[in-house]
Amino acid sequence: MPKKAEATVLKVDGRDVSITNPGKVLFPDAGYTKLDLVTYYLAVAEGALRGAGGRPNVLVRYPNGLGQEFFYQKRAPDSRPEWIEVVALKFPSGRIAEEVVPRDAAALAWMANLACLELHPHPVRAEELDHPDELRVDLDPVPGVEWRQVQDVAKVVRAALDDLGLVGWPKTSGSRGIHVNVRIHQRWTFTEVRRAALALAREVERRAPAIATSKWWKEERHGVFIDFNQNAKDKTVCSAYSVRPRPDARVSTPLTWDEIDTCDPADFTLKTMPAWFKANGDRHSDIDRHPCSLEKLLDLSARQEKDGQGDAPWPPQYAKQPGEPTRVQPSRARLRQGSGAAGSDLKTSGTGRRVSKHPLIVIAHSTNKAEALELLEQWKAKHPEVVEHLQPADILTDQMRGRSSAWWRVRINLQHVPETLRPAAPELPPIPNPWADATPEQIAEYREMHRKRRQARKPE
Repeated sequence: MPKKAEATVLKVDGRDVSITNPGKVLFPDAGYTKLDLVTYYLAVAEGALRGAGGRPNVLVRYPNGLGQEFFYQKRAPDSRPEWIEVVALKFPSGRIAEEVVPRDAAALAWMANLACLELHPHPVRAEELDHPDELRVDLDPVPGVEWRQVQDVAKVVRAALDDLGLVGWPKTSGSRGIHVNVRIHQRWTFTEVRRAALALAREVERRAPAIATSKWWKEERHGVFIDFNQNAKDKTVCSAYSVRPRPDARVSTPLTWDEIDTCDPADFTLKTMPAWFKANGDRHSDIDRHPCSLEKLLDLSARQEKDGQGDAPWPPQYAKQPGEPTRVQPSRARLRQGSGAAGSDLKTSGTGRRVSKHPLIVIAHSTNKAEALELLEQWKAKHPEVVEHLQPADILTDQMRGRSSAWWRVRINLQHVPETLRPAAPELPPIPNPWADATPEQIAEYREMHRKRRQARKPE
């Protein structure tokens, strides 16, 4: 077994930060190491702290690098330097956790040493945990949508924000989308900020219905989805200058509106960003000087509600909210209505079989995303006559989570496929049980560990 390299100790802001196994490769394709990641965050620390500093952060850790298992860690490690600040958060589930609050470059370096590729701050300051100071607009393209369309939707977002007296600060997401942050006064609750974000999403959809959508359910989406639920309490989004888990180590980059309209996100990586930052500085350096009011946006929300547009579904882990519509996929809701019922969206096929307006079939599931996508390609090869009728949004790839494991599911929406060509769902093997080969002792140990964790989460 190869010996681990000796730790490197860096002097950062007058503190000693130990970088263990500095030569460990975290990005196999690009060859970037843990020390490269640390060096990057030190180079852009001023901008990164403007986005994530002074806020509780979820740690997104890739201990064995990109392509290997990763995990979200809400609780700060017990073994941490005394100068790492934490703050206790209470989540919608009622659980409590102490999360890391980076305040300086040394804290960023310490987080990078834990193989935290990304920065995932909450939209609140550590000093005021109940009132966000940031509204987040997440433009998330459905599969197959080109970058140009995301840029076009960003223009609509900018115009809507201007009309509502809000100042938007755009950045590339570091993946396929665009984020727009709006600094706001700390006057509104999470529920109010989310409602404002929903109103904005619906307004953008109203202005550009052909290219933007506010529909929560994937089977109803098209174009670019404005994800209003990123503003729900306990949700985090990668912040400015965050490295993303992509082969080229792409970075979420703050830009001007004009730059967003002409840029190529692939130009901003862990390798290229330090020089770019040194030459251009932080495009969002003035964001804290422009806090905005949500009053006009909440007035718009009230008008929408009066016109019949009430709340939209919340993410599944949240308790049912007052006024929230049924949290059931539209296609399943129609199936539940039954055949022949008044208002039913079901129709009858030539064989007498009832078919919903959005017929969905599951064609693959696996504990490995790459394997699930390979099964999708095999299914496509087997059904070329079906594939030619599919639109990008008709292929739905979801990560499903259990209590101790996760798996990937691929569904096909056959809504655009002629009824006579629609194939039946394939017979799939059971999803592998990660505990199938576990001994009774291992299961008991796992249960005891989680019992202790639950006990530790209880409020004093």
